[in-house]
Amino acid sequence: MNTSVMQLEWLNIGIALLPMIPVIVLVFFWSERGWTAIYSIARMFIQLVVIGYFLVYIFATSDPWLICLVLTVMLVAASWISLSPVSQSKRQLYPLVFLALALGGGSTLLVVVVGVLDLNPWYEPRYIVPLAGMIFANSMNTVSIAAERFESEITSGQQPDAAKRMSFQAGMIPVINSMFAVGLVALPGMMTGQILSGITPLVAARYQIVVMAMLFSASGLSAALYLQLVCRSNRLLARKHHRGHP
Repeated sequence: MNTSVMQLEWLNIGIALLPMIPVIVLVFFWSERGWTAIYSIARMFIQLVVIGYFLVYIFATSDPWLICLVLTVMLVAASWISLSPVSQSKRQLYPLVFLALALGGGSTLLVVVVGVLDLNPWYEPRYIVPLAGMIFANSMNTVSIAAERFESEITSGQQPDAAKRMSFQAGMIPVINSMFAVGLVALPGMMTGQILSGITPLVAARYQIVVMAMLFSASGLSAALYLQLVCRSNRLLARKHHRGHP
């Protein structure tokens, strides 16, 4: 099997962007978010080019503290983005979501790095940075959906425990759907990338199984921890309010 990766020139990338033009035109005519779409495309392009150069430097480093700093930045950003659909005070909820992502995502990453891959050293950046990115990004999305649903249920008068169950169920829908669809409807990005790089599909499938298990675990644990923490916080606030208004 050919193990060389096809090199993409900037001209090839420009051709890949051409099908986006009619979609942008439709966005301008059918919605009021045309310039937002252009801005998002420009940001995507710039961010990926910048991260490409940055990862070249990161992958060459042998400093574990630098890798820890990169993971911390990922976690800080993911925690803040998770709360984007929530109207409640984000400063109040931020410690809860940060702790949930750190424990849920961090513990899953530790199992994969130490138990599955047995990396030596453990902070091997070529592995740990992409894996942490996948874990925190998927956990972020699950927690975001669960947080928005929990706030909606509480606002509508639902009890915290019932709201917690419904929110967890809603947050896990995309993760569960992706597990139903993998290999049948879609080949995930990691598996596709490995196949394109020349790795045999059987080996790529094994890695993808690990990735899917990793994402399911991290997302579920993070969402459950966040909902448990926010439920506890709501109960404490309710007790204080009740004591203050006999």
